[in-house]
Amino acid sequence: MNSKKLFDQAKKVIPSGVNSPVRYFEPYPFFVKKSQGSSIWDVDGKKYVDFCNGYGALLLGHTRKEIISAVSQQLKTGTLFCAPTEIEIELSKLIIGNFPSIDKVRLVNTGSEATMTAIRLARGYTKKKKIIKFEGCYHGAHDSVLVKAGSGAAHHGISISDGGLSEVSKHTLVVQYNNSKELEQVLKKNNDVAGVIVEPILANMGLILPGKNFLSEIRKITRRFHVPLIFDEVVTGFRVSPGGAQKYFGIKPDLTTLGKALGNGFVIAAVGGRKEIMNQLTPTGKVYQASTFAGNPISVSASIASIKTMNKLKNKIYPKLEQYCTLLSRAIDDMASDLKIPHQINFTGSMLQIFFTNKPVIDFRTSKNADAKKFQKMFRSLLKSGVFIAPSQFETVFLSDAHTKTDLNKTLDAYQTALKSVKN
Repeated sequence: MNSKKLFDQAKKVIPSGVNSPVRYFEPYPFFVKKSQGSSIWDVDGKKYVDFCNGYGALLLGHTRKEIISAVSQQLKTGTLFCAPTEIEIELSKLIIGNFPSIDKVRLVNTGSEATMTAIRLARGYTKKKKIIKFEGCYHGAHDSVLVKAGSGAAHHGISISDGGLSEVSKHTLVVQYNNSKELEQVLKKNNDVAGVIVEPILANMGLILPGKNFLSEIRKITRRFHVPLIFDEVVTGFRVSPGGAQKYFGIKPDLTTLGKALGNGFVIAAVGGRKEIMNQLTPTGKVYQASTFAGNPISVSASIASIKTMNKLKNKIYPKLEQYCTLLSRAIDDMASDLKIPHQINFTGSMLQIFFTNKPVIDFRTSKNADAKKFQKMFRSLLKSGVFIAPSQFETVFLSDAHTKTDLNKTLDAYQTALKSVKN
């Protein structure tokens, strides 16, 4: 029981014993020793098929050879310079090549930093204060967006975080996801809106897909009101397609945030968009943004290798992921139906989630109505069978290119056992 001993030690020196709340589950989380391909091993020697996948970051799987090779080469020449490097230009060109809506890009470190910068850019460009977000969308852990957010905030029942300033959050307006009419009504009533930020596919309330024409409608509405549209593609960028959800759905936002699969496990994120907005950034503009570790050569090297690999193998990787995800989703759906368990399965591309409810899950409210206790029972059974998914109902199951048919067969057996435990 090394994980339990380590967790007892961790609680003495780390708040709640974890460095991110989404990693905790009862009675204690397992501690990881190593990873390879589609699997991770805990300190007790148990192997798990990994469907948490760094919450979507590991599209290519753990320890992918192309990425490890690129990083190993870079380690020989340096880890941090705090001065420009040629490879930053190469990575920026790759991102711009994959995302036609992006004219210029600035590299940052985390998704939270990217969304914070995008919002500040929107405010600096428009000279307005208010931001509109959608209920249940998660855009990081900063005051402007930590209002009715998804992910860990939803899991722990936090609507607005303690320590957050009401003076800041009052400038954040929240509308219902998949409700473009409400967005239009809010924009009609408020002439001080600097930007609208949205997860094009809501991957932080379980998995919620945009309704037909929802994204195209909010694009038309924001254009009509001259309000910048920010696509938060920290999760969906590169995962849904090499050009993210915006390419998949044919939408062109004004600003885009990227992260997770951009670095395939290395710490990096980016914000990009129209040049007239991006040019507002310092030092030439007046929107301040800075970071010691932004564009560090280790993460940049990993990202270059990630994008090149995804682009080179896109005709193989993405069809495979879609095939595996569809197979897994439909099989789980059939199992739950055979057991007469009320449920919904949402899936797309390489992402899926089951909700224990008899009503379609299309937004924050319908997601919150699902039986989270049944989900926890299923999670614990899956873990016992050696399948690791994110511990919360309000997260998503992610596939990677490293997953095999053998992994899928083991996973389906584990879900069969888990769903029977839910039934009982």
